[in-house]
Amino acid sequence: MVEYEWQRVSRAIEQDIRTGRIPPGGALPGIVRLAQEYGVADHTIRRALRDLRERGLIETLPSKGSFAIGPAKAEAPRPEPRDGDPSEGV
Repeated sequence: MVEYEWQRVSRAIEQDIRTGRIPPGGALPGIVRLAQEYGVADHTIRRALRDLRERGLIETLPSKGSFAIGPAKAEAPRPEPRDGDPSEGV
């Protein structure tokens, strides 16, 4: 199967988020810088960022930029119940 450039870029940024290279809340570089880094056109970066937004890995704030949200919240560990917690054993 053919992989589009935007998919390659999206996968690379996703890997940076999942490994912590871009931590939750961390800012992604701007579109121009990402385009230079990956050697692609601006619209390719925009498409990759749209994919990451749709999958819940980043959020984009107008006039601020794009920020990592982190891996899906469903992957986060559940907190351990405290001693004497009435919800234990329920």
